[in-house]
Amino acid sequence: MIALASDHLGIGLKKEIVALLDEMGLPYTDCGAHTVESCDYPVFAARASRAVISGQCERGILVCGTGVGMSLAANKMRGIRCVVCTEPYSAVYSRLHNDTNMLALGARVVGGEMAKMIARMWLTASFEGERHQRRVDQITALERGQEV
Repeated sequence: MIALASDHLGIGLKKEIVALLDEMGLPYTDCGAHTVESCDYPVFAARASRAVISGQCERGILVCGTGVGMSLAANKMRGIRCVVCTEPYSAVYSRLHNDTNMLALGARVVGGEMAKMIARMWLTASFEGERHQRRVDQITALERGQEV
């Protein structure tokens, strides 16, 4: 299951991501927003992040104007590794090497087709583990306030 969330600026692009998930046969839950009325992106980033942290959802996709605000908010949640991407290469390698569990997209930065390409490649890439696991463990230690 994929957790989806957007602010008011991301509603349109989120609908395109829903179409992609439907095409790929991936179930999702929409954590809001549901209207184009101005809203606060941290609220929706937190909802989707909690769905991932709890295990209800395997991963999440967030959409705001740039993707930056959503990624910053999500990355404040313990257990979230969110990457904001504007092209597929970084999206794929964020999965392969960093085991990202959330992807943030900017509706004002990438068009629908590019966003779907980024999301598709991110969703189909798998963490390679091995030497990368050590680094992910170090990121987790930093998140807990530990020395690395």
